[in-house]
Amino acid sequence: MPDADELVANALAAVRGTDVRQAERQLDQLMVGTGAADGTTAVDAALLRRLVRGLGRLWPRGWQPVDVDRITSRRLDARAARLVRAAMAAQRRDQTEPVPAWWDDQLRDLAATETGADRSVLAGWASREGLDRADALRAAVDTLALVESLPPIAVLRPPPGTSGAALPRTAGSARSGSPMLDRVRALLAKAESTTFPAEAEALTGKAQELIARHSIDEALLAAGSERGDLPGGVRLSTDTPYAGAKALLVQEVAAANRCEAVWSDDLGFATVLGWPADLVAVELLYTSLLVQATAAMLRGRAERRPGSGRRTKVWDESFLNAFALRIGERLRAATEAATDAADQATAETVGAERLLPVLAARGEAVRERLDTLFPGVTRHRLSVRDAEGWSSGTSAADRASLDVGGGRKPRQVPGRPDPR
Repeated sequence: MPDADELVANALAAVRGTDVRQAERQLDQLMVGTGAADGTTAVDAALLRRLVRGLGRLWPRGWQPVDVDRITSRRLDARAARLVRAAMAAQRRDQTEPVPAWWDDQLRDLAATETGADRSVLAGWASREGLDRADALRAAVDTLALVESLPPIAVLRPPPGTSGAALPRTAGSARSGSPMLDRVRALLAKAESTTFPAEAEALTGKAQELIARHSIDEALLAAGSERGDLPGGVRLSTDTPYAGAKALLVQEVAAANRCEAVWSDDLGFATVLGWPADLVAVELLYTSLLVQATAAMLRGRAERRPGSGRRTKVWDESFLNAFALRIGERLRAATEAATDAADQATAETVGAERLLPVLAARGEAVRERLDTLFPGVTRHRLSVRDAEGWSSGTSAADRASLDVGGGRKPRQVPGRPDPR
């Protein structure tokens, strides 16, 4: 009789194949177990060990806990994602190498903090999900197959166990609990909730003003230090529906805040590279604008002429693409205005222009980071298939809440299909 590790390996190989009957037979073997008194618990422990091992191989290949959680939810379901969280918690419990604080923050945000013996993690998860053993084993094997199939992606931050000298030091995130960020969040929350476009615009414009001033202050402070940081990065979800329009919105917001963005279509996220304060700005603004764009799109649907004959999906895509590009223009203008004002104030105080060369150097560092992590990145042309949706989206963006720009097409990792 095969041991537990062999049973898991056989089931995994069968699930990856095309013979459905063979896959079911191997899952039946998992159900039976090794034939020993503790055969089923041995199978559970073997599944968890292999899942933990698979996760451990992902970390040096660029994946972070939030990335694995997101793609598991996207390609499988929320139930599988909760199993991955339990496995990440089990792995963290046994880690002996150094673990950065941001890693534990991600696990905490995902509620991946469970503990327990290897033999009880799978059973505990199945019980919480209300799964019988057959369904639990099938879901666990599917989850394992996904984890072991994920490709390498850009390493944005040194993973657990990596010494400081092994990878270039990258800038982390700005303090998430700062008073300035709290004010920005409050302004954006009001902008999302108001039903008056003019009020939303004023609130978002004020939020962008605070963000721009903070970014400039951070740039000037960093220019006077001896630190050799590299720009950092974050990944933002661009899940379906309308993934291409979401990627375009990420790029517009990123460009307005002196960041660079690359869309990985098949993985469901956009990678944004930049300096800490700017990355925080992109995250906050993108999240808020996506809410505002979706609300405006739904209102626009209701205002469409009866019997227009246009498919809703095509209209929605055109609406959201137009919204993103117009918002980018407005954001760019606001950033330029804030920069000009700050440069003039700096020149009057210091006696010579100082800000613009600092910003130029930081922008060049971000572009160099882009070239290092994403060599050969390509651009794809945006297609507009509904003039009415485009016009409505542009008008909605003119009424919406924001200010800081960038009017470019979404970049993609080479080989990704053109979003049409």
